[in-house]
Amino acid sequence: MTYDKTVVPNPLNVLRRAGYSAFRDPVTREDSFVLRPTAEFYPRFHLYVEYAPNGDVIFSLHLDQKKASYGEGHAHAGEYSGPTIEKEMRRIDGWVKQVLRDEGEVTPSDVKQSARVQANTQKPWWWPF
Repeated sequence: MTYDKTVVPNPLNVLRRAGYSAFRDPVTREDSFVLRPTAEFYPRFHLYVEYAPNGDVIFSLHLDQKKASYGEGHAHAGEYSGPTIEKEMRRIDGWVKQVLRDEGEVTPSDVKQSARVQANTQKPWWWPF
């Protein structure tokens, strides 16, 4: 999902309200956000916040089914599209709109015009470098 920088000036606020927790990968030291739908560590929604060159905010979401196993196989059981991902993207979009209403910065019609939901595509491991 991509949002105009004026619609989501504080991604952390939106993601916390949506139930996401900050997560730093102990191996790569990369920061992201996770939401666990169960008490178990997996499956979990895994979201990266990225910024476009023009400053727009990009939420890059996937669903981790199990811990990645690295080595010869480089297996990562992640879903990057499908009904589960689309439903969670709509839920996050609802929180974006709710936070904006609570902060009184824009009207719901402004949010509808400004939010540009784009299909997530799997990015290479080195993204965004």
